[in-house]
Amino acid sequence: MLKVLTGHVARGSCRQLIRPLSVSAVHRSSQKEPARTALYEFHQGHGGKLVDFAGYWLPVQYSDLSIIKSHLYTREYGSIFDVSHMLQTYLRGKDVISCFESICTAHVKGLRNGTGTLTVFTNGKGGILDDLIVNRVSDDTLYVVSNASRKETDMGVMSDAVASFKAQGKDVSVEFLSSEDQSLLALQGPSAVSVLQKLCTKDLSRLFFMNGITDQIAGVDNCRITRCGYTGEDGVEISIPSRHAPAIANALLDPKVGNLKLAGLGARDSLRLEAGLCLYGNDIDEKTTPVEAGLLWLVAKQRRAENNFPGSDKINAQIKNGVTRRRVGFKMSPGSAPARHHVEVFDNEHHKIGEITSGCPSPCLQQNIAMGYIREESKKVGTEVTLKVRDKFYHSQVCKMPFVPTHYYQAPK
Repeated sequence: MLKVLTGHVARGSCRQLIRPLSVSAVHRSSQKEPARTALYEFHQGHGGKLVDFAGYWLPVQYSDLSIIKSHLYTREYGSIFDVSHMLQTYLRGKDVISCFESICTAHVKGLRNGTGTLTVFTNGKGGILDDLIVNRVSDDTLYVVSNASRKETDMGVMSDAVASFKAQGKDVSVEFLSSEDQSLLALQGPSAVSVLQKLCTKDLSRLFFMNGITDQIAGVDNCRITRCGYTGEDGVEISIPSRHAPAIANALLDPKVGNLKLAGLGARDSLRLEAGLCLYGNDIDEKTTPVEAGLLWLVAKQRRAENNFPGSDKINAQIKNGVTRRRVGFKMSPGSAPARHHVEVFDNEHHKIGEITSGCPSPCLQQNIAMGYIREESKKVGTEVTLKVRDKFYHSQVCKMPFVPTHYYQAPK
């Protein structure tokens, strides 16, 4: 039976783990009716508790597992997430790579066909407009997956770049896929790929992290499989025709094929936080640069040298001269209250030195964790700080991220 939760996603039994979800992505029920993914009725039939997230009805959890149990099941076995709300885009043409490099920080020219990378769109001040994955399908085709909450911004950025290049007589076009036509499922966890392998025709053992192929899945042709995810576990995202999404989801859940279960936004958020991954609108935004966010690795050295992407002057200056704040992780002392978005960070003399951007209880570590921004001089691992939660101060310590080991399926060196 379907349960729909209106308003903020952090309600009822879900509250403890999903409060960090970006407020900007949560649409109030007074706004237009949320869209339905192709799996809306499928979620109904599997006990999904739906919330309005980024303009879509999406499951925050399912009736068979609590958020914590779903989180742990993903780490131990594997789960299926409906992420069809995300924006899928194809850019094509012989000038497509130069066009895309004009708006992002990745060295797309340096990617091999069939590989991809995480990157960011930046503004003129070096601020992050969105984080996204770009896949170089071929010399003249790119496949991009970006955040649903930034859909309008991303479509504008890519459309403007294409229009600018076309005005110069360049060969480039853009196609934004509708969730009505194309769905996106994330299969995450140790068993995820082995289950998918039983429904595919190609050998997935040679599909390494950030590599992509097209293959048949459960008899459906032209499905795109990308080895990536948002949990820190091995896994894939599969782009599939929406008309076949329920059948493919059911095939993946077949106990004769494997032991995958359905998971929702609640587990996805706590999984990504344990993996030290950013949530747009909470941990990164238009006023945050990749340097401040600890994401300098997303700015390719070749692109720094070329100094020709939006905000490159600002980012190069920060690389040279440093910044005043930095994103870091925090582990809280036993007995502490969870630190949520906007919780203030103080030094031992009670001077404010930062602010939390995401936080939750870690199901794997069984302690409260968080990430946020802190003064540059206080970023050293092991630095003792205090967090002010509901007018009480709790001891915490700056720590490395990710909080738990990641298990990306890397190519042999």
